[in-house]
Amino acid sequence: MIVGLDMGGTNVDAVVIEHGRIIRTVKRPTNRDDLFQSIWTVLEELLAGLDQKKIRRINLSTTVSTNAIVEGKADPVGMIIQRGPGLAYEFPECRGEKVFISGYIDHRGHVVKDLDIREIKQAIDLFRAKEIKTCAVITKFSTRNPSHETRIKKLLEKEFPLVTLGHTLSGKLNFPRRVYTAYLNAAVAGTFRHFADSLKRSLRQVNIAAPVFILKADGGTMSLEAAEEKPVESILSGPAASLVGLMSMCATDRDALLLDIGGTTTDIFFLADGVPVFEPLGIQIGDYKTLVRAVYSTSIGLGGDSAIQVHQGSLKIGPRREGPPVAFGGPAPTPTDAMILLGLMAAGAAEQTRAEVALARLADPLGWSPHALAEQVLETMGETIKNKVEQLLQEINSKPVYTIKELLYGKKINPKVIYVIGGPAQALAPVLSRNFNLPCRYPAHYQVANAIGAALAKITTDITLLADTVQGTLSVPELGLHEQVSRRFNLAQARQKALALLEKRATALGARPEEIEGEIIEESCFNMVRGFATTGQNIRIKAQVKPGLLDMLRGEHQ
Repeated sequence: MIVGLDMGGTNVDAVVIEHGRIIRTVKRPTNRDDLFQSIWTVLEELLAGLDQKKIRRINLSTTVSTNAIVEGKADPVGMIIQRGPGLAYEFPECRGEKVFISGYIDHRGHVVKDLDIREIKQAIDLFRAKEIKTCAVITKFSTRNPSHETRIKKLLEKEFPLVTLGHTLSGKLNFPRRVYTAYLNAAVAGTFRHFADSLKRSLRQVNIAAPVFILKADGGTMSLEAAEEKPVESILSGPAASLVGLMSMCATDRDALLLDIGGTTTDIFFLADGVPVFEPLGIQIGDYKTLVRAVYSTSIGLGGDSAIQVHQGSLKIGPRREGPPVAFGGPAPTPTDAMILLGLMAAGAAEQTRAEVALARLADPLGWSPHALAEQVLETMGETIKNKVEQLLQEINSKPVYTIKELLYGKKINPKVIYVIGGPAQALAPVLSRNFNLPCRYPAHYQVANAIGAALAKITTDITLLADTVQGTLSVPELGLHEQVSRRFNLAQARQKALALLEKRATALGARPEEIEGEIIEESCFNMVRGFATTGQNIRIKAQVKPGLLDMLRGEHQ
């Protein structure tokens, strides 16, 4: 059995899947004041009466890291930054203490100016005085030579147990993004470890020995232990779970628009020839542009529980959620109340009456009936989503389109079908179909599709191998690997070594051998010339575990 659990802003959804069949689902409200308790309450209900020894894995999508960042509850970080020559970035968005040190490593990995250990000791004294608990070390071109970062870590870890090194998070050359990525990783490390410790302790108490995996923003998973080292990869994993859920039940080889309409937000995704569109540089969360691999997604503040208002004679829906629908005791009318009134969502007579009264208060000043207002609410939702999608497509199609597999030169995304999940999916499908003039379908388990996506996501990872045969060096930043190679080291050997290291990394993240299918997604090899002679080669290989699903569920499309 596989357990999938997705924590959304409104509800926690969970499923148990056995042999490709969904055998149990649970949906319960999220307690934002106690996220761990929300998860644990759902798990207890989900697993009651089941043979827990049959649980093979628990896949969990959690907002713990994301919430810590967006709510300003992340820990202050002691940052040691080696900028070298060039633009003097200050990184004012990073909370905590920033110490800029001298020294420099160039783009080839040569040490141009060594560390001044006195500066590091002064930084340690400052962090200690400010009661800093977690640190991040980022030096320019550390992906080419991480020696300065690793030496600084040895000095820091005697007093600070949580130290993030920039080069271990990505092999990409983008110094500002690497600084922000390292900062966020350090800032949420304490919060995530507390959450992980609580989860592991609770699982032990009920004798559940199944391994726990955490969803990542790229739609894959990593072991809970790996997530404790790199919690930044778990940010915005909720939309990724939704995408995986949609793809597991709505397979297509066409351009498509995918929507997850939740209680608070609507997440928007696109497929190019059936493959998810990807963020080429990394995701942005708040003011922080990162190097975190992620599927392309955009959220808008529009959901089933968004508050409805009438402003200057026109309807306004969202972006705020003031609570549950009036039908269920909430303070303000919502689209869910409209769906209940129109008979598009199941509810009792008392709930229907409360919904009608609430909508009548908004409809009367407009001279409308409650039913007319309810119909207009759904039309407004459809129009709002359509306008946002058109804007996003214009932006996407103005640049090269990247998917998780490749760069599509000259590709223009033109959706031919819409797939929608989330509580309002069935009610809104006809509205969306009219607005977009496209077929709009929803799978049989549309209400818990994000939890299905969490359950079926497989481990993903990638590495960047860099070899300079003139210097005789090879590095894989994500692994912290830096070693010597022969001057005769060539591209074929680089490919072979990259795939072997990729398999090793995936295994360390918790992947089973049968789940690992490596592939080379980028490669380059340039001759290094001095005078009129070739002195060696500069080789770069990007390899990833081929994305996919643990299993496929073919739901009935409506």
